[in-house]
Amino acid sequence: MKLRLPITALALLLALGSANAAETIRVAIGTQDTTINCATGGLLIRELGLLEKYLPRDGKYKDVKYDIQWKNFTSGAPLTNEMVAGKLDIGAMADFPGSFNGAAHAKAGKKSLFISVLSGSTQGSGNGIVVPKASSVQSLAELKGRTISVPFASTAHGMLLRAVKAQGWDPERDVNITTQAPEVAGSALQSNKVEAHADFVPFAELFPHRGFARKIFDGSQAKAPTLHGSLVDAEYAKKYPEVVTAYLRAAVEADRLIAAEPEKYSELIAKVTGIEAEVNYLFHGPLGLQTRDFSWKPEYRQAVKTSIETLRLLKRTESDIDADSFINDSYIRAAYKQAGLDYDKQLKNYAKLPLTAKDALTGKPILDAKRLTQIWVQGEPLVRHYGSASAAFAELRKLEAAGRKIRTVYAHDQDSGLKLLAGDAWFVVSGKEISAFLLKADADAHAHKTKGKVVDFDALKAGKSV
Repeated sequence: MKLRLPITALALLLALGSANAAETIRVAIGTQDTTINCATGGLLIRELGLLEKYLPRDGKYKDVKYDIQWKNFTSGAPLTNEMVAGKLDIGAMADFPGSFNGAAHAKAGKKSLFISVLSGSTQGSGNGIVVPKASSVQSLAELKGRTISVPFASTAHGMLLRAVKAQGWDPERDVNITTQAPEVAGSALQSNKVEAHADFVPFAELFPHRGFARKIFDGSQAKAPTLHGSLVDAEYAKKYPEVVTAYLRAAVEADRLIAAEPEKYSELIAKVTGIEAEVNYLFHGPLGLQTRDFSWKPEYRQAVKTSIETLRLLKRTESDIDADSFINDSYIRAAYKQAGLDYDKQLKNYAKLPLTAKDALTGKPILDAKRLTQIWVQGEPLVRHYGSASAAFAELRKLEAAGRKIRTVYAHDQDSGLKLLAGDAWFVVSGKEISAFLLKADADAHAHKTKGKVVDFDALKAGKSV
């Protein structure tokens, strides 16, 4: 005798069977929240719920359930360990640790893919060298025979080795390079226990902003392109390509949001990480120290190749990685297409996030950023923009005389265009013209050429030279 079930009971059993058969896809993402130029590949996606917005839910993903997991790291090495162990599917890190990620996967008989740039500098800005605030050292050339600490196998380590080589020095004999994590270096700089420290984003700017260090070298001087980007386990990407594309689509959306409102999202990053919004804006605001850029420009591809070669020289890896197959731009191309963007056009675009602003005093559009100076006033949600340093500093004196507190002032290096924390810069006053410089030697040279006077930020702010 056949058992006949009521229609409603049969429907219920079928529904339960379908639910039990529904696949649960893990999306486990490793972030580096304090490495703030990774924000669009982690922190902002997580905090704004963007991944949930773009994960596929049709076709083969129609009945899928997603198990989204986030884990934060302070550097790339432990993130890589968990990726290799199969505990993470996607991670964000710099070119050097990213290359080590590829090598570690290869050693374990696995493979990872470098799928997108998040932010970087084709010139090398972002990495830097700082000294204690009271140090008399003004340039890398003065560090011969001294001790320089750096997080080993980091992108800053690669920058330091290239900078030392450019000086004609032997890194084994002419300087003492020691390993030191950023959190340890901060205390060492404050207590003058280290003569100099090289580091990656944002520490070469964060330490000076906090008042206990001075930046004496920018990675762009070493002409070493640098980037942070996203990696994925290759098997995971092969199995769930639409999920990987969705992650990058969320990253593209995060980039659109922070480009539109950099102050707002700099505050959000500060709230999550404890890294001051003023430093976040230095990177993420218009004409920032680095450029958010998802495209695999030739310079970024070369940065990865250089990283692989340097890791071999440092004997940090013996794995033979082919950079051309390690870098895979198919997923970011798909994400761009979904977003209605032209990837090939972006590939050719080397411009920084443009400044579209009016002078805070005249109301006229600022068309030339050569002497752009910006003031972030406490209690004001938006940064003020001034077309000239002379006008900005005159206004700064008025603001402080009125009892207004200033969060920070930004300037731009006259020669390189590098965005600077003005409090750490040198200025040349030539008549009514004021020019900013990162290095005192460059300021001295400009002053000699223009018959101007070199002053620091405090003197300029006090009006002692104008």
